[in-house]
Amino acid sequence: MDTIRLNYILHLADNALILGHRNSEWCGHGPVLEQDIAISNIALDGLGQARNFYQSAATIAGNGATEDSLAYLRDVIDFKNCLLAEVPNGDWAQTILRQFFFSAYQYLLYTKLQQSNDGQLAAIAEKSLKEVSYHLRWSSEWVIRLGDGTEESRTRIGNALEFLWPYTGELCLPAGYELDAASNGYGVDVSSLQSDWHQRVSSVLEEATLAVPETGWMQSGGKQGRHTEHLGYILAEMQYLQRAYPGAEW
Repeated sequence: MDTIRLNYILHLADNALILGHRNSEWCGHGPVLEQDIAISNIALDGLGQARNFYQSAATIAGNGATEDSLAYLRDVIDFKNCLLAEVPNGDWAQTILRQFFFSAYQYLLYTKLQQSNDGQLAAIAEKSLKEVSYHLRWSSEWVIRLGDGTEESRTRIGNALEFLWPYTGELCLPAGYELDAASNGYGVDVSSLQSDWHQRVSSVLEEATLAVPETGWMQSGGKQGRHTEHLGYILAEMQYLQRAYPGAEW
């Protein structure tokens, strides 16, 4: 079993799954019907991306692994998603800004991953990029709308920026398996995305009349399985049915 390749693909899958699950919590609770549908569709896109990555990972893992067992039967320490994906939704502004930060990252990541020498990863990246392009445009417009809007909307997006910024450093801080994947031609060295990510994010924040925070100490550890307490609650809810009734089918 190619453990490094497996870890790399699980990292991609876990990011999409956990962020998709977080967004799904807004279903039926969006501020207006149109945006409720939009965030629900973005959640479904994330789950679809996760399925594709997990299916690829399952062929490497062997031993009867499936997309379902990889999503529902692994423990917290086995997940390799970035911490940003698992932080609470908070209010609409915090959810929007989290999506913007992550979409800006995924857009750059999937653009480069299309050049992977792993044909399956390249194909998943190509399909996912079309979805993420919309996610990025949608979230960018909302960041600008909130930042350059009313006094309350500006306060809320400002608070979200202060809270979320320390979680963004991990996005472009490569784990060992990411560096190995890049050197073997099937992955992306995410450190190479840092400059473009910061430039894209800064441009939107400037249009939103928001100041880019000073970059100081950053949270990290998610890629190595060291998570916040929030992931445990996510998995307890998401994995309950499969663990309570193993192998259950509709």
